[in-house]
Amino acid sequence: MAAIALSVSTVKPLGDRVFIKISESEEKTAGGILLPDSAKEKPQVGEIVAVGPGRRNDDGTHQTIDINIGDKVLFSKYAGTDTALAPVMRYTKLKYKYL
Repeated sequence: MAAIALSVSTVKPLGDRVFIKISESEEKTAGGILLPDSAKEKPQVGEIVAVGPGRRNDDGTHQTIDINIGDKVLFSKYAGTDTALAPVMRYTKLKYKYL
């Protein structure tokens, strides 16, 4: 069986889903204390890298999504599905309504 290589350019979200590149978490506190990996919180800020076509309404029309690729967004801490496509890049996939 052949292996499939996934990258950000080959992944396309469906429906009203968006694909977000998660920003790096803070390494230091405001006072200069270095944080270990276990004490870091999951970042809630990211950049949109892919957008689905939008949700289909009951009458069959598409409801478009009001965000574009490159927009910075805030999202819920535990929303979405986390994905690591590259060793250092972290992404999450979530519905538009959770932004």
